[in-house]
Amino acid sequence: MLKVIKSGFFTTVQDTGRFNYRNKGVPVSGVMDSFSYAIVNMLLENDKKAAVLEITMTGPTVEFELDTYIVAGGAELTMSLNGQTIKNFKVHKIQAGDIVSFGKLDHGLRSYLAIKDGFKTPIVLGSRSYFKPLTISSRIKEYEQLPYDECKSFTPKLQEFKPHSLLKETVLEVFEGPEYRLLTEQQKNALFGDDFTVAKENNRMAYQLNETIEGHAISMLTSATLPGTIQLTPSGKLIILMKDGQTTGGYPRILQLSEKAISILAQKRYGDELSFKLI
Repeated sequence: MLKVIKSGFFTTVQDTGRFNYRNKGVPVSGVMDSFSYAIVNMLLENDKKAAVLEITMTGPTVEFELDTYIVAGGAELTMSLNGQTIKNFKVHKIQAGDIVSFGKLDHGLRSYLAIKDGFKTPIVLGSRSYFKPLTISSRIKEYEQLPYDECKSFTPKLQEFKPHSLLKETVLEVFEGPEYRLLTEQQKNALFGDDFTVAKENNRMAYQLNETIEGHAISMLTSATLPGTIQLTPSGKLIILMKDGQTTGGYPRILQLSEKAISILAQKRYGDELSFKLI
């Protein structure tokens, strides 16, 4: 078991998410930054869907009851093993009784702690991802215990990996959404000619932007949405749905983020600048 001593600001168990249930109103959920998630699991030679801890802003303090191996990466978040700083995106051997903690956040917002063979929390509708209406909690809590399998010996093919960082990228690549054609030229020029900043209203459900564009009076039926769908409200506000976002919406779906763009946005904080590029 992994014993949670301190839970951090918002730490959850996540995997690639749950699929084939959106027609029943169930969000995909899963990791916000799939780029960092793939790398930490790759270093441990885990299954591509192995569950990890998604750490937001401030990390937890955890104690390991069984031997294993771990990798963390994503945001530039200081990590320590028994009080000694250790590197991100590197495989570390863990012995029973070891304590891992997280400290200063230098850049980015979300980091991922992977464990050899993944966390073995309950599977709900095909996924271990936390989502409150389906799982017991929306986040890990102090004194919670998370199951994992013991691993005493493991020789990784790749001990360390330094990926191209998405943390400093500010351009979000987007596709045209279903209602993009209803926009005026003035609205399109504002979308791709102006810079935007992340509003205080940002979480796993959606990101809002501080700046607005020209509003609209478009009337439409509630329609399907996806993670990365950008909706335009009548007042001109832009709402970007994320992994826990609703499955339908009544606002025009003007743009759709690429998977890479979702990972970039997942690392943005209040006040961070970004722009859109149509692909």
